[in-house]
Formats: sequence, structure tokens, C-alpha cells
Amino acid sequence: MLSLTPIRLLTASASYRMSSSPKDITIIGGGIIGCCTAYFLTRHPSYSPETHRITLLEASSSNAGGRTPDSIQDPATLADPATASKKNPAHEGIAGGASGKAGGLLALWAFPQNIVPLSFKLHDELAKEHGGDKRWGYRRCYASQIDCRARLPPGFNGKVAGETEPASSGAERGSKGLHKDHKKDTKALRKLGAPEDLDWLDTDESLGAYEGMGTPDNTAQVHPELFTRSMAQLAEDQGVKIVTGARVTAINKTADGKSVESVTYEKDGKEEILPTTDCVVAAGPWTPRLLPEIPVTATRAHSVVVKTPRPISAYALFTSITLPPGFPTPTPKDTKGSTRYRPLRGQQIVEPEIYARPDGTAYACGPTDSVVELPLTTAEVEVDVARCDDILHQIGGISDELGREGPVLAKQACYLPQGGPYIGPVGDTKGLVVAAGHTCWGIQNAPATGKLVSEIILDGKPKSAKLGGCDPALVL
Repeated sequence: MLSLTPIRLLTASASYRMSSSPKDITIIGGGIIGCCTAYFLTRHPSYSPETHRITLLEASSSNAGGRTPDSIQDPATLADPATASKKNPAHEGIAGGASGKAGGLLALWAFPQNIVPLSFKLHDELAKEHGGDKRWGYRRCYASQIDCRARLPPGFNGKVAGETEPASSGAERGSKGLHKDHKKDTKALRKLGAPEDLDWLDTDESLGAYEGMGTPDNTAQVHPELFTRSMAQLAEDQGVKIVTGARVTAINKTADGKSVESVTYEKDGKEEILPTTDCVVAAGPWTPRLLPEIPVTATRAHSVVVKTPRPISAYALFTSITLPPGFPTPTPKDTKGSTRYRPLRGQQIVEPEIYARPDGTAYACGPTDSVVELPLTTAEVEVDVARCDDILHQIGGISDELGREGPVLAKQACYLPQGGPYIGPVGDTKGLVVAAGHTCWGIQNAPATGKLVSEIILDGKPKSAKLGGCDPALVL
């Protein structure tokens, strides 16, 4: 008698996985671009842990670089400990650079527009699938431009050495401001056309003009470090191997120079060679050290995190703040800062950005500088404390919640990759892909980048969006 054996029909995706060729995929860089690439590779229909070995190499093994010793080291401790993205000790070094110290703004009005809509949509889907509102602080928010005049910080009286009267100018008298008989309430905000819940700015003396830029329909935010850590953990859960403290020194090609063959990296003083069929260089500003033909540059940016005395409304503010005479002079772009503050002799306009976060903090960043060259890894990034203090003086000059009433949790610095983004194959070398140079919109555009790179590697071409101006072929 014939035994009847159940017949199993393979689904299309299962058949696709079985037919896909084996690949050894190496991702260089443990920032948000590298971690999103790892995540989306494991979510591709053809991905199989049996045939695809994915390794993510991060040069640093510490997240302490780019932060002062007294800064908070784990932002998850500020959120709900039961739901926030827990820190994996084995992942120390992941999000050690700009991906851990950025503002985390997401916007449909960002650039480049060929990938922005896809990435904004993916952010929303990721948050819904993985509880991003709790895990990495995803929420919709407003974005606005504000014109302010700063108040003098404590200890500065507006007088300049050698002068008997405070310095002044006609511009000071012509600046916009509120009438002195208005209190810090919703009436004052309405006179400016500002929303009622933007009550954490000094509307009595500082706020002069308001203009909306984005709404919850087209603007959102995440905590960048928690988002990056989550993407890394979710990728590892699906089979990705993450190695930190592994600084890549060479991408090796086959004898004929036509394909990637392996990657050489240093870890714990030893040189290791990792067989590789597909290599993704997602090293941010460090990318040109491996791919000098990719025109990505680096600029340093400083930021601070302040604990607000009460929860503040969800706004990302692009400011223009007029500093009055006598205000601490901001550190010049081309010099190192000093803790000896000089009072301004005239007025000066500065433009820090401020992001209210759902964990009870506010993040603020200042201008970029190129005073200190890009170090070997994120672990060696230097913080110019004077530049952080500049930001604190400026935001404290327009808000008590961000100034005298809010303790400082972090003073930090990172290097932003400029010049791109570049996403796609590098020249004629089979298996060599770049994903770098994402400027200040790296967090926003990381999911789309990761998805497109996964398609380039496993489908042979991008499918979800056109590369457009992101194609490295345009600069090679």
C-alpha cells in the first residue's frame, strides 16, 4: 500500500528565498544608515539566515566619545524603563556619532524629495509595528520659525568694559516685541499668531514673530539614539551579527579587480579578514577614508540636552535670536572656545534649533565648525564646552524652562556628513555599495536608504524609489 505523504506547497516568498544565491554581506558603520540597512535586509522577501550572512562592523566600542563626563550616558533612563529601548552592552559604540546626538526631526518637506516621502512613510510604519512611540519616542509634532530677542543671562548687566552706558543701536529699537502690559499667557501668543500651547517661550520680553513650517500631518520626531539602537537590536534578532570595536582598514577586491572579495578590520589589536560578496559603506563622514572617490565631508556640531521642569509642547523651533549688547559673545566659528566670556559690544543674530522631546527634555544645537579635524573613530570626538555653553545662554535667554529652571543633562558634539546623500553601487566593482553623506536629514532618510540598499543587494536594483540625485554614478 502506498503511504500518503502530505504535499507542502511553497509560498512565493519561500520559493524566492530558496532560489536566492548565498551572500556574505558586510555593513561598515553602526550609525542609523548602517543599522537601517541591516534591518531592511532582514525584512527583504528573499532574505534567509541560512543563505545570507550579514555582519555589521562598527569602529568604536564606546558611546562616551563626544560627550562630557558628566553628561547622561543612556537616554533610555529618562523614558519609561518598561518600554524604552534598553541598552545592549554588546552594542556599545552603536549610535556613537551623529546618530546618537542629532535632533531627530522627520519631515515630508525635507530633502532630497526622491526618497523623503518613502522614508517618512516607513518611519510611521516602523513605529506602529514595533511600538516606536514608547521605544524610541516617535510622535507627530509641529515645526516653526521664531524671531526672538534674548534676555541677558544672570551675571551680565549689558554694560561693556570701558563704557559707562550699555551699547545700543537703532536696530535694537526697531526689533519686534510684545507690549510690556502683556503677561506670559495665550493672549500674548495670539497677538503674534503663535499657537496657545507654545507657552514655554518668554512671550513678555523675547518672542517677536512666529511662522508655522510644519504640522503633525507632515512633521514628526524620534529620539535618534534610541531609534538607532532599536534598529540594531531588531536586525540582530533576525540574524545580523554586530561587531563593535572593529575598525575597517581595507575593502579587498578579487584578483581581476571586478568584485569585492573581503574586508580587513582591526579589533583588539589584531587584524581580521572577513569574506565578503557585498559591502555597504555606511560610515558617515568617515566614508572617504575607505572610498576617497565619494565626496563626503565632515563638520562638527555641538548640542545640549536640558531637563525641563514640566513637559513642554511638541515643537521643533528654528530660531533667529538677536543677542543684545552685553550678552556673552558666541565662540567664533574658526577658533576654539574659552570659558572666559566677553560681552558683546553690539548686537548679533544666532540661530540655534530647539526640539522638545516626549521624555521631558529639550534638545538644542548650534552652528557647525571645522576647528578640529575628524578623529579616528567616534570615541575620540572632542567637545568644546564653550560652544555648548553658548547654546545654553542663547536658549535660556528666551525661555526659563530651557534656562535657569532646567538642569543640563548633556553637553555633546558629533560630526555631520555633508555632500550627499549618495546611495548605490560604486563604480564597476560588483558588490560595492555606498550609503553616506546624508547631511542633517540622516535620521529622516535612513529607513528609505536601508530599504533601497536592501533592494540593490538582493534584487539587483532599487525598486521602492528612484535614486535620482543620490546616485553615486553622478559624481564618479
